[in-house]
Amino acid sequence: MFFFVFCSKDYIDKHVITRYIDFITKGVEIMKDFGSKPFLSHLIQILFGNFLIAVSVSCFVVPNKILSGGLAGVIVALYPIFPFINISLTISILTVLLFFVGAIFLGKKFVFTTIISTICYPIFLNLLTVFYQNQHLTQNVLLATLYSGLLFGLGTGIVFRVGSSTGGMDVVALLMEKYLHIPLSKACLILDSAAVLLGLTTYSVEAVLIGLIFSYSSSVMVNKALTFGGQKTKSVYIISDQYQEMIRKIDTTLKRGTTIIYAEGSYSKKRKDILLVVVENKQYPKLSEIVYETDPKSFMIVVDAHEVHGNGFTHHVVSSS
Repeated sequence: MFFFVFCSKDYIDKHVITRYIDFITKGVEIMKDFGSKPFLSHLIQILFGNFLIAVSVSCFVVPNKILSGGLAGVIVALYPIFPFINISLTISILTVLLFFVGAIFLGKKFVFTTIISTICYPIFLNLLTVFYQNQHLTQNVLLATLYSGLLFGLGTGIVFRVGSSTGGMDVVALLMEKYLHIPLSKACLILDSAAVLLGLTTYSVEAVLIGLIFSYSSSVMVNKALTFGGQKTKSVYIISDQYQEMIRKIDTTLKRGTTIIYAEGSYSKKRKDILLVVVENKQYPKLSEIVYETDPKSFMIVVDAHEVHGNGFTHHVVSSS
């Protein structure tokens, strides 16, 4: 009797049960990937990325009291006010708390892609802190700031690259991306800079200026890690009446395909054909030579292309299951 009463509509929230089933289903789908090459590759990258972040914090940020980004920067900035706290332990606790915040607002996908970082980062951090306790890899604060920023940004970018998160303040960055539509690298820069500026209340202006070096170097490395592996190329737009001759020379000399874009002058209302060609950086000088030899009056726009995929640049092997 009690079982039927307990299972009645008054005691069961169907919405909660549905969400629970979806959560378990997602977990089962991810578990099926265990042992697959992509999963193992992503796992290694997540672990390596978190290890780099832990090295940055435990070996450079904490020993040198650098005003850095992330949770470490916030705790270091507040340490003079609360000198009794254990920095590494406090970072670990807040990392777990922010994980639950992310689970609420970012959904089950965030949970399964971040839980590894939430578990392993505090472990790496505390082990390295114990190992390097009372040791300084460098006494040069500027050098420590630069390397900590590079390691922190590289580690964060590696984890972001596989669609995961390092937890901690990255949760706030992901929330900014989702709800404020701010690009992830810019959100990280904003949060890191805010954490550094917080140090104005407890440290000197010089310490804040040094901390901004961490924020900038970290942001640059996040971007570099996210775009690593892409071909370094240039997209070139050419406007010329001699475009047909240029197409022939580009095809025979550079072995590159071209695209004709039909356009119209806003003032003259005359039709203009724009030539688009994507070349490797090393091919650009030769392309420029071809263009100006063919038509010295041509108009050319050059744009850096950070990543190009497709025939002639990258080849993706698709395996059939």
